[in-house]
Amino acid sequence: MEEFAEAIVRKFQKELNAGTVSLVLLAILARAEEPQYGYQIAKQLEGASDEGVPVKQGTLYPVLRSLEGQGLLSSRVEPSVSGPPRKYYSITEQGVSVLEDWKDVWSRTRDFVDGTLEGGRG
Repeated sequence: MEEFAEAIVRKFQKELNAGTVSLVLLAILARAEEPQYGYQIAKQLEGASDEGVPVKQGTLYPVLRSLEGQGLLSSRVEPSVSGPPRKYYSITEQGVSVLEDWKDVWSRTRDFVDGTLEGGRG
């Protein structure tokens, strides 16, 4: 792929990631049986994709902080024997409710885009 096209693809991927990262993080934490710290979440993201993670670790932490600031996540800091203290995140009741709404929006958006790309509607 030529350099210009690669830049356009990277920009498009970044724009797509902007909203989907929050959705994916809430979903991961909703499934978690216990609070998770950033590295654990990053490993789950890596395991969810065969083609590499479209979410960089540098993006992960600001999104976690933003979700916490919105009241969708809560956190606690615990000391770690192998390094600096770890911040563990849990989804809040409000986060669970918002996740359900976001999943509905995602499904409708995905169906619309798929239908348009396949020529069925739009």
